Amino acid sequence: MRVESLFSLQGKIIVVTGGAGLYGRPIVEALAEAGGTVIIASRDVSHSEAVAAEFRRTGLAVEACRCDLASEAEILELRRLVLARHGRLDVLFNNAVGRAGSGLFEMTAEAWEATMRVNSTGLFLASKHLSEPMRERGSGSIVNIASIYGMVGPDFSIYEGTPLQNPANYAFSKGGMINFTRYLAAALGPYGIRVNCLSPGGLRTPQMPERFVAQYSRRTLLGRMAEESDIQGPAVFFASDASRYITGANLPVDAGWTAI
Repeated sequence: MRVESLFSLQGKIIVVTGGAGLYGRPIVEALAEAGGTVIIASRDVSHSEAVAAEFRRTGLAVEACRCDLASEAEILELRRLVLARHGRLDVLFNNAVGRAGSGLFEMTAEAWEATMRVNSTGLFLASKHLSEPMRERGSGSIVNIASIYGMVGPDFSIYEGTPLQNPANYAFSKGGMINFTRYLAAALGPYGIRVNCLSPGGLRTPQMPERFVAQYSRRTLLGRMAEESDIQGPAVFFASDASRYITGANLPVDAGWTAI
C-alpha cells in the first residue's frame, strides 16, 4: 500500500460534533479534503449549514445535521439520519464542548452542571450510540478532541492584563475525556474500533488580544500559538488507516507546552 493511500478517507462517512467551531471547522475541512463525507453535528444548525454550504462550493462533501449533545433523543436522531442518508458511519470526532462558566471562585453549581451535561454526559451518549453502527460493521475510529488543560494545570500568568480566563469546568471535563478515551479503547477494541485523543494547545484567532498571544507564545517551545493547519494533519492521521495500529493514545498538539 502506498503511503498516500494510508491517509485517504475516500468513502468514509464522518461525524464531527461542533464541526463549525474553532477547532471543528479546520478539522472538517481537512477530513473532507482527504476524501471523506463529513457531517457537521451542532445545535446551531443554521450556522452549521452555512459552513457546510461554503465547503460544498469548493467541491467538498460536507453536510449539516442538528444535534444538541445535551439531548439523548437528538443524538439518536442524528444516528438515524446519518444511517438513512449513507447507510454507515466510519469515524466520529467528539469535538463539541460547552464552556459555560468562569473561574473557580465565580463558578456556580448551575453553570458547572450545564457544562457537564454536554462535556460529560453528552460525550458518553454520543460515544455509546454513534459507535453502534461501527460495532455492527466491526470497524471504525473515534477521535476525541481534548486539551492540554486535561493534562496539566493552567498557567494563569498568560491571562494577566487580558479579559480571558480559564474555566475550571473545562479542565475537569477534558481530563475526564482523556481517560475516557482509554476506557473506550479497551471496550471497543474487540469490535475493531480504535479510539484516540488529540489534546491541542491554544489556536490563535484574530480576536485574541495581542498581549495574550505574546504571553502564550513565550510559554511554548516553538514560540507561537497553533494555526489551523497544525490540527489538521493529526486529525486526518487518527481518522485514517495511517494510525490503524494505534488506539488508546493521547497526542498533545501543543508546541511542547506539556513537555516542560
